[in-house]
Amino acid sequence: MNLRFVEAFYWVATLQSVSRAAEKLFITQSAMSARIAALEEELGTVLLDRRDRQFRLTMAGQRFLKHAARLLELQREIKSEMGGKAPVEVQMRIGAIESVLHSWLIPWVEQLRGEYPALELELSVETTPVLIELVKRGALDIVFTASPANAEGVRSKALPPMEMAFLGNARLHRKRIWHMADFADVELMTFQRGSVPHLALLDQLKAAGVQPRKVHAISSISAMVQLVQGGFGIATLPLAAARRLPDTAGLKILKCEQAMAPLPIHANYRVDPSSGNAEMVLKSALAFVGVNPQASLARSKKSMA
Repeated sequence: MNLRFVEAFYWVATLQSVSRAAEKLFITQSAMSARIAALEEELGTVLLDRRDRQFRLTMAGQRFLKHAARLLELQREIKSEMGGKAPVEVQMRIGAIESVLHSWLIPWVEQLRGEYPALELELSVETTPVLIELVKRGALDIVFTASPANAEGVRSKALPPMEMAFLGNARLHRKRIWHMADFADVELMTFQRGSVPHLALLDQLKAAGVQPRKVHAISSISAMVQLVQGGFGIATLPLAAARRLPDTAGLKILKCEQAMAPLPIHANYRVDPSSGNAEMVLKSALAFVGVNPQASLARSKKSMA
């Protein structure tokens, strides 16, 4: 039995789409359909119900899906046992929100490359809803987002949350200690409308009975930083990201009486029975940020008055 055909069927069944499975395996839809047809001919049974546009597995397809996962897992075990000391080839499509990118993603990827020199990386930076949709479709292998995916076939693992901070202009925002009431006199910037940081900020202001002049929704950290430097307003950023900014001229982390709600971070990934790469990469990420998230950032930490 050709295990490439088995793998093709597994991903078509898991992603419930021939086109998405073809994208996952980097082959054409026609090649994917040909592999499924060849597998059906070998098994002597129909695995996919092709009577209408709605995706369905036949009863035989549902039964064979379990066998397919076991066959691919066995293939992985054999490769692992018989592979000797050859470098582990890790092809990963990773997605992350901007907060992760500017906090710990880059130093972690550098460490990951050291752990797995044969690493081949595809990196996407998007918003949480976009990343979750991409991992659901099988277009990305693992994504780091502010919310769990809560999707069939996608596993989620909580990572340490990120401490949030207000970032101000050192010349304009000179208060020694900021109270929530002080933010009624300024314009605030946070991430895109409806995001976890945006809603958390609104809830905190509402709980304190504070109505700021404006709350601007901006998806780019670099854009927020430049606006703060220009005197546009005060931004809310992950503290680790603020400390890793390449240009801190004129910026100041504001000392606040009340801490902001931390930003939750979740790793979402699909289990691949033919490869343990997603779990291996997740283990590396957890080790990097789990014990002491700030330790790995110490070398690049910048102080701001």
